[in-house]
Amino acid sequence: MFARFCITRGDLFGGLTAGVVALPLCLAFGVASGLGAEAGLYGGVIVGILASLFGGTPVQISGPTAPMTLIASTVVITHTLPSGEINIANVLAVFLLAGLFQVLFGILRLGQFIRFLPYPVISGLMTGIGIIILTQQIFPLLGMVSPASDPVIIISSLGSLSSGFNPEAALLATLTIILIFVLPRFIKKLPASLVALVGLTTLAVIAGLSVPTIGQIPAGLPHFVVPVFALAEVKLLIWAALQLAFLGSIDSLTTSLVADNITKTRHKSNQELIGQGIGNMTSALFGGLPGAGAFVRTAINVRAGGRHCTSGIIHGLFLLLVLLGLSGIVQYIPNAVLAGILVGAGLGIIDYRSLAHLLRAPRSDVLVMLTVIVLTVFAGMVTAVGVGMVMAALIFMAKVASVSEKNTVLTFAEEELWVDEIALPEPLRQRLLIKHVTGPLFFGFVYGFRAAAAGITQGKILVLRMERVLYLDQSGLYALQDVMTDIQELGIQVYIVGLSDCQVNEMKSMNIIPHVLNEERIFADFTAFQKALPQILASLPAETEFQP
Repeated sequence: MFARFCITRGDLFGGLTAGVVALPLCLAFGVASGLGAEAGLYGGVIVGILASLFGGTPVQISGPTAPMTLIASTVVITHTLPSGEINIANVLAVFLLAGLFQVLFGILRLGQFIRFLPYPVISGLMTGIGIIILTQQIFPLLGMVSPASDPVIIISSLGSLSSGFNPEAALLATLTIILIFVLPRFIKKLPASLVALVGLTTLAVIAGLSVPTIGQIPAGLPHFVVPVFALAEVKLLIWAALQLAFLGSIDSLTTSLVADNITKTRHKSNQELIGQGIGNMTSALFGGLPGAGAFVRTAINVRAGGRHCTSGIIHGLFLLLVLLGLSGIVQYIPNAVLAGILVGAGLGIIDYRSLAHLLRAPRSDVLVMLTVIVLTVFAGMVTAVGVGMVMAALIFMAKVASVSEKNTVLTFAEEELWVDEIALPEPLRQRLLIKHVTGPLFFGFVYGFRAAAAGITQGKILVLRMERVLYLDQSGLYALQDVMTDIQELGIQVYIVGLSDCQVNEMKSMNIIPHVLNEERIFADFTAFQKALPQILASLPAETEFQP
């Protein structure tokens, strides 16, 4: 317990370095959300500290991220009145609910299911978010106010760029992007985004450039804000909160997986969700942006030597000191510089590895990824992930069924004898019809199983060896029931060998045992069946003989 909170030199440097990197991003995300730069700083401080204290990934650095800011800005726009005033109480109610949902996700132990999210879905989601962020910066890069957050509306409004174009703002944005991508090749110890923020803000002030700036932000600690839950809009609030909670959980847990790979450790998914939820709930109560685990900041923290949760706390305290001491200077930062920083963030989110493999990756995976990208941009992230998961699941089931059919789930003993069957005397073996059932017997192979079993028309004793059936679902149980019923109507006795106790109990719970098959005809292994074989053969009518 105490080792979790110890402070090493690496934790100190890791936290400070991550804080320096987080500063310009928090400011940029705050402005992009529509709530102001201070909201980004509040979120960086509160989520950064509390998620580290209560989370399950010690090296994770949390705070406002591009995906979370994207949803947050949509919430802000939805609750902006015709007069231009933001219904801040409703917005913060959504943020508070999102944190509460994340805590519930953790309590219900849903964090473990992140490993079932297919890579094409994650890839498509991240690339789609990157495209949206880049689209949203088109107008701010040129010193103009974006007409909307919807990419379709932004693209349809591109004709108005010529009327409000600010060449000085465009110059600052261009220099920002150049610094972000060129500077790391020469100087790796200083964050390029921080150099661009400080250097170009200084240039704009000294040169007296006429460009839009952040403006005055409140100094000192944030004030407590009471969220309001309007009953008339409760469905809208809950839906938006679920989107934030869902995306924040994916964002945080995927970053946790990456952190595990770097540090060779193992995070606690459910605890991480609880920590993120506590951070987002508290941030909402003080007017801050919701956050999540930030990949770049986490990686920087680890590279600088951070290994304990104290590095995340130090990162948050650094941002707090900036808020208390430098708020008067922050007001001079040009919006175009922040837009350039967001362009760097948007480009960094896009999954170039998957895009480079479009022509070489499996077509089904490419289809899923492209579908998720399109739906993320035009229909929303929750819809995109939902559709992508369904597509990926259907494709997976089709492939598993195809593999099962190719491997032939039912085979004649004469064609493939197992070692313990070879040991049977030939006259004895000739009196048995042995079939091997292998692979998963699930709804994807029900048709193939029934078709194969339809070929069994003769004999007196059928032995179904099912030791290699590792998975048996409800559809498979019904298929097994139907096959046994049909075969027994032909006068053939059915015996099952090798089912697990769990699978036998499932047959009992569904009344397949004893209505279709008596429990005496089920054997744990082939040895037990061999011992009972003389008695089984003796029970057959003397005038009947097996005809192969």
